[in-house]
Amino acid sequence: MVKLLQAIAGAPHGGAELFFTRLAIGLEEAGQQQIILMRKDKERAQLLRDASICPVELRFGARFDFLTQWKMKRVIDSYKPDIVLSWMNRATSKIYKGPFVHAARLGGYYNLKYYKNCDHLIGNTPQIVEYLKRSNWPVGKCHYIPNFVDQEKGTPIDRANFNTPNEVPLIISLGRLHKNKAFDVLIKAMVELKDTFLWLAGDGEELSTLTSLAEEIGVSERVKFLGWQRDTKNLIATCDALICPSRHEPLGNVVLEGWAQSKPVIAAASDGPRYLIEHGKNGLLSPVDDPISLASAIKDVLNDSKSSKALAKAGKSIFMSNFTKSIVVSKYQDLFDKISS
Repeated sequence: MVKLLQAIAGAPHGGAELFFTRLAIGLEEAGQQQIILMRKDKERAQLLRDASICPVELRFGARFDFLTQWKMKRVIDSYKPDIVLSWMNRATSKIYKGPFVHAARLGGYYNLKYYKNCDHLIGNTPQIVEYLKRSNWPVGKCHYIPNFVDQEKGTPIDRANFNTPNEVPLIISLGRLHKNKAFDVLIKAMVELKDTFLWLAGDGEELSTLTSLAEEIGVSERVKFLGWQRDTKNLIATCDALICPSRHEPLGNVVLEGWAQSKPVIAAASDGPRYLIEHGKNGLLSPVDDPISLASAIKDVLNDSKSSKALAKAGKSIFMSNFTKSIVVSKYQDLFDKISS
């Protein structure tokens, strides 16, 4: 059995952090021997402990946080892993060159100066892998492994929990409230969606800006800010369609989450959704930064139940064939066996 050590210095909220937690738990369920080094986070640590993983929590400060690096080296020297898998720039840059294989997982087009000590890089989309190759990373040492999301069927909740009538069309969007996610575009689209309600599940720096925008354009009564939601399957199960309006989205976990719950997905045509979605077959794509076109696509889905069900069915089929926990965990373990031998 390969001995694995994972290291992450992620933020409290974010797609990469959510996937790290899912993968760590999935690997543990598959019998993977592992140790986790992570930035202190009470909620994430408890989720891992509930899965019989005892994480080592460290500060993971900035460049001159030598204490974290010293503690990491002590753990690594004691555990003697075959593979160290690091996540994102900060954790990766703190891993020293040692008697182990160092792989890093990239969920975006990161600056590779932080990855100079790595032996292998893992991209969660083919486009990221192509970026690595264009950046002169050795072809045989960059690998594509996608993400997975929770496939357990959600149970619709009472819409009254968020002051939403039962008889109205309901759309949902999820993610960190950041400019890249283009929730401002979706809120502007709500002007054209007169009877539709929007649940926006997320938190971040753009909250006040988005709240003000909804008020200014007269849609605040129909836009419900739910805050950050770690377990989203019941929320998605309640909606009529899932929307991913991102300006920049390397993959788009939310597309997978919509498919997993058999919901039609409408997305702006940024990199990840454009890779995942075949327009008109398993979802709809609209131009980036175009609220009118986005509203038109949403109307097409909400007003045609037959088409909506067909899109959802096709999306679920692709999800089950490519993006389930068992498939992705097996791909990681196969890679671990390959690069450690």
